[in-house]
Amino acid sequence: MTELASQSRRFGTGPLSQVASLVYTLLAVELLLLLTALPGLVPLLLLRADGSNVPLAAACALPLGPAVSAALYALRHRRDDITDLRPAAAFWRGYRLNFAGSLKVWLPGLVWLAVIGLNLTNFRAANVPAWWAALLVAVGVGVTLWLANALVITSLFAFRTVDVARLALLFLARTPGVTIGTACLTGLAILLTAVTSEVITLLLASVFALVLLLTARPMITTITAEFTA
Repeated sequence: MTELASQSRRFGTGPLSQVASLVYTLLAVELLLLLTALPGLVPLLLLRADGSNVPLAAACALPLGPAVSAALYALRHRRDDITDLRPAAAFWRGYRLNFAGSLKVWLPGLVWLAVIGLNLTNFRAANVPAWWAALLVAVGVGVTLWLANALVITSLFAFRTVDVARLALLFLARTPGVTIGTACLTGLAILLTAVTSEVITLLLASVFALVLLLTARPMITTITAEFTA
């Protein structure tokens, strides 16, 4: 009887089972992420690549914030045991818990990026110095990196929005490895979109979310140790 119980405990915990559970979790999270972001993704993919559509693109991307937040939550709470997989339940729990909080950081981030995008697309018409474009790009990169930190923090911790914003800004400098890693991940997503299409990048959204979560691990560990009871 003891041997049978031991075998039961071992079943589903081997390397092959862990890989299978990860693949299953990523597929389930990807499907749910696309489903919850679908109301914005469909019109977003139909928009022409024109500067005048930047505000519309930002509006269409609004549902993507809570969807990514729920994906981060589900991947953070995933299990390696293939006999105890519940990624859908974790995703929906994260979606309910973080919907409002994620929008509070996602919306202002999108507004900032939309304003920067409009300025860059109308840069020649504005007749301003070339260094102004470089400054706008730098600000856009900073907003993107801050937004990534803020999404991770609000997805995994129950902080006030103002505290999430401050911590996201603080850890841009405090964990440079995380910042550089997130910048590289963002660059990879942009490159993949440019070389292939937005559809391919969206189909790999759960993989990007997992890599973002792994990249942000030092920040998550520090916040857990210093800012939670």
